[in-house]
Amino acid sequence: MMKTIITNKKAFYDYSLEKKKYQAGIKLLGSEVKSIRIGKINLLNSYIHIKNEEAFIVNMTILKYPFSCCLAYDENRTKKLLLQKHEIIQIQNKIKTEKLSVIPLKVYFNKNLVKLEIALAKGKKQHDKRNALKDFDAKLRIQKTLKNFNQKQ
Repeated sequence: MMKTIITNKKAFYDYSLEKKKYQAGIKLLGSEVKSIRIGKINLLNSYIHIKNEEAFIVNMTILKYPFSCCLAYDENRTKKLLLQKHEIIQIQNKIKTEKLSVIPLKVYFNKNLVKLEIALAKGKKQHDKRNALKDFDAKLRIQKTLKNFNQKQ
């Protein structure tokens, strides 16, 4: 059973994503997990950095758990991602050869474990973003027209 906590909507707009997505665990503190459960997390401007065959997520903000008494932690600290070695090597090779970025897409719970869905992505240019908006708007108009047409019959 999967419960999605947050989705990085900006990533779908700013990047063209590859089809293959990876599921990674995150090394967290107990109060961070509790804070994620109540939705106090932000993926905006976060990215994955690979160093020494280990993956880390940078700029993921997890706000402090309001009911935690003792433990004070940095909200923007770099967190280690738990991926298999061959996945990290695959990602690292694609980053080097194709000049891609690794972007977090969503955070969710899978069997009470916090998981992060990541994907390789290439940044869109401004005109690509405009074209994507035009296409999306055109699809919406078509759907509305079809809906109105079907209701009249």
